[in-house]
Amino acid sequence: MKTALLVCYFATWAFIPHLLLLKKRPSATLAWLWAIVFIPFIGALAYFAIGTDRLRRRRLKRRGLFSARSIRQRVTSGSTDDATTGLLQRLPRRDRQFLQLLSRINHLPVSSAENLRILRDSSDFYSSLEARIREAKHHVHLEFYIWNGDETGLRFLRLLNDAARRGVIVRLLLDGVGSHGLTEGLLEDFKAAGGHFSWFQSLDPNRNRFFLNLRNHRKLQIVDGAIAFVGGMNIGREYEGLDADLGHWRDVQVEADGQVVSELQDVFADDWFFATGEKISATAYFPVATGRARHLVHVVLGGPDRRNEPISKSIVSLLNEASDRVWIATGYFVPDDVILAALELAASRGVDVRLLISEKNDHPWLVTVGRSYYGQLLAAGVRIFEYSVGINHAKIMLADDQWAMVGSANLDYRSMRLNFELNLLFHSAERNGELARILEHDFGLCREIDQAAFARRPFRTKFLEAALRPLSPML
Repeated sequence: MKTALLVCYFATWAFIPHLLLLKKRPSATLAWLWAIVFIPFIGALAYFAIGTDRLRRRRLKRRGLFSARSIRQRVTSGSTDDATTGLLQRLPRRDRQFLQLLSRINHLPVSSAENLRILRDSSDFYSSLEARIREAKHHVHLEFYIWNGDETGLRFLRLLNDAARRGVIVRLLLDGVGSHGLTEGLLEDFKAAGGHFSWFQSLDPNRNRFFLNLRNHRKLQIVDGAIAFVGGMNIGREYEGLDADLGHWRDVQVEADGQVVSELQDVFADDWFFATGEKISATAYFPVATGRARHLVHVVLGGPDRRNEPISKSIVSLLNEASDRVWIATGYFVPDDVILAALELAASRGVDVRLLISEKNDHPWLVTVGRSYYGQLLAAGVRIFEYSVGINHAKIMLADDQWAMVGSANLDYRSMRLNFELNLLFHSAERNGELARILEHDFGLCREIDQAAFARRPFRTKFLEAALRPLSPML
């Protein structure tokens, strides 16, 4: 028996060459080596389930055969986005160069919107989305990480059923792990009405899908190719503050129109093709924006199919660009060394750097790990606020008085490298000010971390933080 266990233990070391060939960051590689070698069987099983961060399946390789962007550019090759070009030319040279930098980082062009509307809670978002679905004439495309099978989820399914019955093309793309509470049975009426549904990736061993990693964390909704929503909100009763265990839920979504909607439609079309193999390329899905361009907008995409970590680099670029303030709200805070250094450097050069982090969330150990970074950030002059009146799930970043970013990505390893994420960056003093007022209000609801008091926390708390911190790259 002992011999068999010993053989099995050393057999788990077969994962080590695979780990090394992935060429993860050294900290992540060492964390997984530690888990595989020193936590027999459990460490190897965990690596098998969540350790890989590359998609090597044929569907991802096949994804390179189709790009909604390249097809759209061929179809509309006679038109140019003069409005966006005009806005860019009126920018100060430094701002224009910064947007050009982000375009190179994200391999996407700068776009524009006529209207950007900040939806500061679920009542704003849900009512606006419901109205747009009711008004839809051609198509409704919805992409969520979480869609619960509760009264809120069923209400939106009924809306989609009604839209499909009146002839609207409805496509619903959900993550199989995030939306595990939505059973196939609840979707039968939607499919019967003519709706199109797919899991982005489901946790289904029968279909060779074993991995908990590589989730589609994007929240993207498009109606008639004219209106798009991007942010952090999903579909569920907790987002309406109806879950007594979670309490008030703070989140933000952005509603946009104009040229950027076509850029976001590209994102949905590529994700839908990845999941289903169906190409969305007809010109009806990409109507030409006719309104006046008023705001410069840039789509920031992240995921395991983008190896240059564009969201992380975009955040670091914003931190480096700021000269006055950087205010960040995030649901989860487990920064890597690059973002940690950028936060410290910004604060050290006199920038007003503030972090708003949820005091509680659905993964309590992440709060503990996140606090292990507080000491060095406080020493550098970063102000840290813990949201204590409920759940902060919003992902907001403000730089100075003109740049703002809202989306699905948290400041953690998972959002930077493992999940498919989507953020919108916009150049707008008006919207920056609106989000700043929201954050100022939320700072008032928080407990600011005092450096001296934080240093006096119990030894057992410090030890737990220190013990969990090496696992950060695995979380």
